[in-house]
Amino acid sequence: MPPKNFKVGTFNLYNLVLPNVKYYDRNQYSTEVYSQKKTWIGGQLERMKADIVGFQELFHEQALKEIIQEVKTYENAQLVVGYPPSYNPEELRPLVALVSRFPVLSHQVYEDFPPQALLEINDKDIPLDKFSRPILSAQLQISDNIECTVFVVHLKSKRPILPANADRNDPVEQAKGAARSLILRATEATALRMILMETLQNRQHPVIVMGDVNDSGLSVTTQIVTGQPPWEKLPFEKKKKIWDVLLYSVKDIQARQSYGDFYYTHIYNGYYQALDHILVSEEWVAQNPSRLGQVEYVSLLNDHLIDETLSYDEVEKWQSDHAQVVATIKLEK
Repeated sequence: MPPKNFKVGTFNLYNLVLPNVKYYDRNQYSTEVYSQKKTWIGGQLERMKADIVGFQELFHEQALKEIIQEVKTYENAQLVVGYPPSYNPEELRPLVALVSRFPVLSHQVYEDFPPQALLEINDKDIPLDKFSRPILSAQLQISDNIECTVFVVHLKSKRPILPANADRNDPVEQAKGAARSLILRATEATALRMILMETLQNRQHPVIVMGDVNDSGLSVTTQIVTGQPPWEKLPFEKKKKIWDVLLYSVKDIQARQSYGDFYYTHIYNGYYQALDHILVSEEWVAQNPSRLGQVEYVSLLNDHLIDETLSYDEVEKWQSDHAQVVATIKLEK
């Protein structure tokens, strides 16, 4: 029988690395901590019960395979890892991945920016042309008559980009480092928007974007990805062209349906932030008369996050420092 609804989720794994392997020069998991991490991730996946999950911060495909094999939900699921063309197995780097209970018809990995996404300021080119973490796109068969394109993304973090000899405690260096990170994240958001336009524009084709975009829903970088809603006084036909290429945050959809808004997926220095998002095209929005389905409910698994400015406790090494987000989409037919 065709599904009446399905769930999509996003999961930042927080450095899923095989045991006794150094990552970021000095970190590594003992066999015991690695086992605890696998158990915890598997438990979260059981709680999510998502048909499609996008992962970030995956270093070893084998580690994720070991986890998925123990989760009954994914007994016959397909795992796709976003290996870029330049991937070198000996060079540890974080990747994105996707597990799907629906058939994966095809997939594509984007490492280079589309040429039209390259930016310049005052006739000077910005020398950025690659994603820091390549984007994964997959074509999924949701039902007999619905194919959906899913993107898994992980944009540049807010962590300052500093020269090797910079004083990390210098306020000026910190400001310059934060600006570099913002510029890189903004160029990545622009490149992602260009890629999305190819899938969204002039097509009645459903799209879902999920992942850690490292910024809030109202940030400039996130709104570059989603696009801006049309001005309310525009003629209807012009509005339709804009709606055709917009993405909608499930956070906002949920907020309009409930009295409370407790959406945060990361805590840093006492700030409760929403960095992990699921964005959907108009085919999954209730207000669209031609919709194929609609976002029905959104849940967050964030009870493991700790505000370390108020508590002496810390997030355990085997847990993620991000919440997991799950959106339930109800199909129309």
